[in-house]
Amino acid sequence: MDLNALRLLVRVAETRSFTRAAGDLGLTQSGLSRAIARLEQQLGVRLLQRNTRSVSLTPDGQVLVDRAGPLLAELAHTEHLLLDRRDSPTGALKISTPSLFGRKVVMPVIGELTTRYRELSIEAVMTDRVVDIIDEGFDAVLRTGVINDQRLIARPLAPLRWVTVAAPAYLQRHGTPRQLADLQQHNCLTVRNLRSGRLVDWQFMDQGKPLDLTVQGRLIFDIGDALVDAVLGGFGIAQLMEFAVRDALDAGHLVPILQTHDGRCRELSLVYPPSRQCSPKLNAFADALGQVSW
Repeated sequence: MDLNALRLLVRVAETRSFTRAAGDLGLTQSGLSRAIARLEQQLGVRLLQRNTRSVSLTPDGQVLVDRAGPLLAELAHTEHLLLDRRDSPTGALKISTPSLFGRKVVMPVIGELTTRYRELSIEAVMTDRVVDIIDEGFDAVLRTGVINDQRLIARPLAPLRWVTVAAPAYLQRHGTPRQLADLQQHNCLTVRNLRSGRLVDWQFMDQGKPLDLTVQGRLIFDIGDALVDAVLGGFGIAQLMEFAVRDALDAGHLVPILQTHDGRCRELSLVYPPSRQCSPKLNAFADALGQVSW
């Protein structure tokens, strides 16, 4: 049975007029008449009784409309549901984010998203390891630095700002460095880059120019989370992204030092394959992340 012709029949029955039904449907009267005639021929029964003033259903037409009307309405409702699902965040979203940024910034975002969208689930891999976005099946990853992989789309986010900090208790014991050279006399807490195996240089501005400084210390970590704990414990001086220690700075648990050399930032991007760029769940995550300041 031609469902489209059936819809046309129901509309004619509702309006009791070929003229009004054709106008509502955006068809010509002749096109509407031919479609219903084909349906009558297919079923082998007469469905409409026509006269010069109006049109009405035959008994067979009435039976068909009574049975088909609710089914067509249900089909239309189902179609709207599917369209809504296409435009709404549903299903599983798999993302990767650096550990510390994930805990401090991404966690509240994904928690709010799963509360707002009941049919959305999120798998968040919080690691400082560089994952393979394609081979490991990620929808998107958050990465710092310049993205050179032309196979991927990189959506820029607000950059991450470096700050150099220490606990008041440490500074009381060891003094406060005033110049970059003073760091040689302090225990500088450092992180080893998992990819290169090298200690991560500290990043400063010196007389308006960027300066990468190699520092020394007796504590080396592999992740930023431990670095935050160590500097809060008063074990030494650390350089971290501002988002990681903002609460501690506001509370006075840490204090900024060498502020005349601040100003260095690091690029941050949401990276994903081109096949994901129209994904409602990814767009919802990207939009929510873009509204957060760090």
